[in-house]
Amino acid sequence: MVTFEGLPGAVAVSHLTVYDWPAADGLRGGTPHLHLTCSEGYVVVGGSGSVQTLTATGYQETPLTPGALVWFTPGTIHRLVNEDGLRLIVLMQNSGLPEAGDAVLTLPPGRLTDPDDYRTAVALPVDAGEAVQEKTARARRDLAVEGFLALREAVEDGDPEPLAAFHRAAAALVRPRTGEWRTRWENGAATAAAATAHQLDALERGEAGHLAGARVHAERPSAYGRFGMCGRLDVYRT
Repeated sequence: MVTFEGLPGAVAVSHLTVYDWPAADGLRGGTPHLHLTCSEGYVVVGGSGSVQTLTATGYQETPLTPGALVWFTPGTIHRLVNEDGLRLIVLMQNSGLPEAGDAVLTLPPGRLTDPDDYRTAVALPVDAGEAVQEKTARARRDLAVEGFLALREAVEDGDPEPLAAFHRAAAALVRPRTGEWRTRWENGAATAAAATAHQLDALERGEAGHLAGARVHAERPSAYGRFGMCGRLDVYRT
């Protein structure tokens, strides 16, 4: 019998308070980036703002107010803008992989060609004090906004090549980690889907033995206020 006891569908969640730091264009908010293998969604629980998105089909801005549900597929560059205390529940595919490596920030092209240079530019000093972490997170946000604005301008001018070049660079940066990500997917979403298949097979046979194995799980956040790409995160182990 295949069983899965993670969150439904191997989706992970975190609580996000979006940064209110002003960027070069005067907007306050987070770090533009994309995910290569994961969809991500937002449930707005407080405040207001928007998410700016950039894909091969163009630029879009989606308002975010309490009760809104917004999601996007892999390859969508997204930038959260905080207008007034924006807070979200973030839904992440593949057991939270978006916060565990499946993200490439829209740094300027010169910072994307060398993996070591990229890692240095985006890494946060985990053992440093909060002031140092905030300064580093803000600096990488500003670099990513610089790259994002250049990509947006090119797309709006009808030039697809800078965005395509960013996609190629992002794929090259994450390629060494795909084996690790496959294992996470196999142990998460693939196992969850297989468990449903076994349960359906059992029910078609008129069997209900799997119902006796029901369990209840509950968690509190394992960390509060962690510096993330888009804001301060309350995160869960699941």
